[in-house]
Amino acid sequence: MKMRRKGRGFAENVFDDGKMKRYLPKSTYEAIVAAREGAGEPTERDRNRYAKALMKWARKLGVTRYTHWFQPLNDFTAGKRDSIYSIDKLGRAYVKFRGKELSCGEGDASSFPNGGMRETFEARGVTHLDYTSYAFVIEDCLFIPTTFTSFNGEVLDKKTPLIRSSIALNKEAMRVLNAIGDKAKHVWSVVGAEQEYFLIDNAYFERRRDLIYCGRTLFGAKPPKGQEFNDHYYRKPSGRVAKFMQDLDAELWKLGIVAKTEHNEVAPHQFELAPCYARVNLACDYNQLTMEMLNGVAKKHGFTCLLHEKPFRYVNGSGKHNNWSILTDTDENLLEMGETAHQNARFMLFLAAVIAAVDEYSELLTASICNHGNDCRLGGYEAPPQILTVFLGEPLSNTIKEICSHKWQAGKDTLPKISTGADRNRTSPFAFTGNKFEFRMVGSSASISDVNTALNVAVAEILRQFADELEHSGDVWQTVTRLVVETFTKHKRIIFDGNNYGEKWLAEAKRRKLKSVDTLSAIENTTNAHNVNLLERHGVLTHREALARQQILLQNYANTLHIEGQVAQEMYIKQIAPSVTQYLHILTKIAKDKNDLGVDCEEEKRQIEQITKLLQRGTKIRKKLTVCLKKSEEISQLVIKTQYMHANILPAIEALRLTADVMEQLCPAHLWSMPTYSEMLFQE
Repeated sequence: MKMRRKGRGFAENVFDDGKMKRYLPKSTYEAIVAAREGAGEPTERDRNRYAKALMKWARKLGVTRYTHWFQPLNDFTAGKRDSIYSIDKLGRAYVKFRGKELSCGEGDASSFPNGGMRETFEARGVTHLDYTSYAFVIEDCLFIPTTFTSFNGEVLDKKTPLIRSSIALNKEAMRVLNAIGDKAKHVWSVVGAEQEYFLIDNAYFERRRDLIYCGRTLFGAKPPKGQEFNDHYYRKPSGRVAKFMQDLDAELWKLGIVAKTEHNEVAPHQFELAPCYARVNLACDYNQLTMEMLNGVAKKHGFTCLLHEKPFRYVNGSGKHNNWSILTDTDENLLEMGETAHQNARFMLFLAAVIAAVDEYSELLTASICNHGNDCRLGGYEAPPQILTVFLGEPLSNTIKEICSHKWQAGKDTLPKISTGADRNRTSPFAFTGNKFEFRMVGSSASISDVNTALNVAVAEILRQFADELEHSGDVWQTVTRLVVETFTKHKRIIFDGNNYGEKWLAEAKRRKLKSVDTLSAIENTTNAHNVNLLERHGVLTHREALARQQILLQNYANTLHIEGQVAQEMYIKQIAPSVTQYLHILTKIAKDKNDLGVDCEEEKRQIEQITKLLQRGTKIRKKLTVCLKKSEEISQLVIKTQYMHANILPAIEALRLTADVMEQLCPAHLWSMPTYSEMLFQE
């Protein structure tokens, strides 16, 4: 597109630094930037100037409303739309938007997840301007990124812990850098979140109750063809999809989001989008906006975008690879090997910190990516396995072995020229790819705030321990050498460069005492002393707030299984059984007519017997599912409820599916009452 080559229109709907400089007095702009870097709140005068300038810019784009945009504890975004107008005493409309309206808002928070921190009658929620993000415009509304707390200050959003974890990472990384003589002024994590998704025709979506309510298919027989030939991967998008991608790019472009790459994925009707890197807080905003734009633009093209981790069985599911690194204000990547002995030592120190963090806080990291949807994806030969390990690549791993053999002294010896960009290992959950780590376990529907909060604070803690020693060291480089060697030696069990899908690896992982990810156990362990101490030490969450998040995760898990159980039951009763019963009646009539004519009807009798048994089996399973759903409603303790549902409702849904899928293969297409996999995945 000509517009993009020239950069025209890029971020035209974002009140970014360039626009701030044009619309704001220099002193006010500097105050806003200082607030962004954590140097305190701007004065009331500067807030009023900022509000006035922001509204002046926004009104040129046709804005009539504004919203305090926040990220509640449900993986979505929220905000009520307020008018920019008020009425004066003479009944005239005038624009009312001051620093007060900009920086703070109030709404009813009673219906947002809170994990038991508040009673229903404690309804007030407060939004606070997030200076680390930019305001933007969509259609007629000005979106003001904010954090979200209760009236008493309890954290009710995903953005606040993320910002706090970024502050912690900056603090501890700067301590380490100062100790080794680096002159950086600020450190932050940067993220590029790849987003996978499916597109299916709206007409098919609207006829599938499971997709409407659950985001995934609870039933569906295997089609004759799947992804065996990988013939969808990287192929040119069809005309309809290409137009969708073009419109999506244009909408993201206006919001300052560059879709750096986009392509057909392996599974039929599956696609991927990868953005440019951004500071972690902006990257989280961008990913939320990307998901919302995917949904909105898809509808305009007659598609429904599916962000569930496993919407279709028998083909690959969707993930969200979280590419994470650490940069300084001087644009130095702390996870990139340099040319000098100093840069090599710094690289090894920060690399060791990340590896130690993944090992020490694996439960917190795995809990940050756990949900029922991801359970459907992880562990198969399509996604990372359920054992968290780090891939470094043979060249770098060999160098670390040499370092641990005391063949290197930090600050004096340069490392041999090695390729840190080793061949990719798509089976690794946490892979080093040259100057960043790619956390491949994140689910496609999830907010990336949780995982990056966990990464930031876990690495900050290891850096804190390093800084405590370095700041009291008589010989800094000798201490760096010792820290690197001791850390790699202690945590080498987490490093694995081989085939994570291999059967031998399971035995090896057990020998290393590495555990497989279990969603419920991981969620329960988020509030153990080890994890809570970490969160409290760095001011990310209080014990009470961590407990609340645990309750929300468990409740979401229970709600998801309950909805899936109800939908499966309803689909079987209202669609599947009637379709098959209708076919049974047709077969019975054919058999009777043949028998009356003296014609052999053994084939019809065989099918009648087979279908009758399937219906009897399906009814039995459906009744069992009904009993399990009712019993789960009677269990009040959330942990016990989720364990019961996992052990009983999931197997019942699976058993009902297996029976129904056989029925689908027997039933004539014109009688089957819902779109099949063949239709949804292989027809434009």
